Amino acid sequence: MAEGAEGGVPLPPPRPLDAIDQDILQMLQADGRASIRSVAERVHVSRANAYARINRLVEDGVIRGFGARVNHERAGQGTSAYITLKIVQNSWRTVREQLRQLPGASHIALVGGDFDVLLLVHTPDNRSLRELVLTRLQAIPEVLSTRTLLVFEEEDLEPQG
Repeated sequence: MAEGAEGGVPLPPPRPLDAIDQDILQMLQADGRASIRSVAERVHVSRANAYARINRLVEDGVIRGFGARVNHERAGQGTSAYITLKIVQNSWRTVREQLRQLPGASHIALVGGDFDVLLLVHTPDNRSLRELVLTRLQAIPEVLSTRTLLVFEEEDLEPQG
């Protein structure tokens, strides 16, 4: 069994998604607040069937949660940066747990290439970003080096449909 994205309960093996499941996912990505009724009508199934399918998608770990797409600048986090990290070999899980605790961290990825980890952060300003990098990140013993890439402009892409 695969381990959950949060490192918690093991997930069952993935089940294939049919066209209706794909349509439900697309609809919920576009509007996470869509009602069961509207989902059922859109994909032409009963409300009970739509409810059961959404529950299965959640239980199988396909849907990890329902949330809001935030405009970070309007929410007071006007400075965004991608930070690359080189870390001690085999320390990914330890580093990941520490990165999860960082204020403003919104995406963490283990990657291949010239660096090991890619971290996306949103902070109120450059001073806060500097503090996060120089004080918090570089204090993690397993972090060997960092490089900060300041984001000038960003856009979340809408699901294709």
